[in-house]
Amino acid sequence: MDTGNSIEVKDLGKHVADAGGRLAILEDIAFTVRAGAALAITGSSGSGKSTLLGLLAGLDVPSSGSVHLAGHDLFALDEDGRARLRANHVGFVFQSFQLLPNLTALENVMLPLELAGLPARAAAEAMLDRVGLGQRLHHYPRTLSGGEQQRVSLARAFVVKPALLFADEPTGSLDAATGDRVIDLMFALQREQGATLVLVTHDAALASRCERQLVLAAGRVVSSN
Repeated sequence: MDTGNSIEVKDLGKHVADAGGRLAILEDIAFTVRAGAALAITGSSGSGKSTLLGLLAGLDVPSSGSVHLAGHDLFALDEDGRARLRANHVGFVFQSFQLLPNLTALENVMLPLELAGLPARAAAEAMLDRVGLGQRLHHYPRTLSGGEQQRVSLARAFVVKPALLFADEPTGSLDAATGDRVIDLMFALQREQGATLVLVTHDAALASRCERQLVLAAGRVVSSN
């Protein structure tokens, strides 16, 4: 793999059996993303965006093809190996925040550091302060607004200084003004840390902020720049 690339995808396909035989969800997907770049994956509902993101993260297994992620052949690893790779190199931001409801903001951000056996509290406090939540450390998710919850999610993703960040419709649950502030913060953190960003979105304006866009339709790449 070219060490200048953070992601390299070749001939990626995902097929499932249905009543009519074989259904192709993704077919012949190929692209690279250089380290530190931002890629938007766009397309209508059912185009295969979420399936592709799941494959890039090693959360699903392809029917064909390969993904190299941060220098590793993703599907040469077993499930445990892929989990370790995610823990060491990947951050996630989801539309639904995915915060643990019984943990405070601070505890949610500390968690990935603790799981990695790293010092957690000071780094988590500093990251929450960076996203403007230094006064919300001990609040539980249910007491935070949607924008605040997504900022906790960003802090949790970036506190481990991931090589890659996968963001799935990160503004989908937010109003436009709040979403804009969250996205500005996400791109600022990405630039500060030099992370590679892969962003799935329906929002054309948001996609245009990425250096590259990959447009899917019916499981195939129909446009790439």
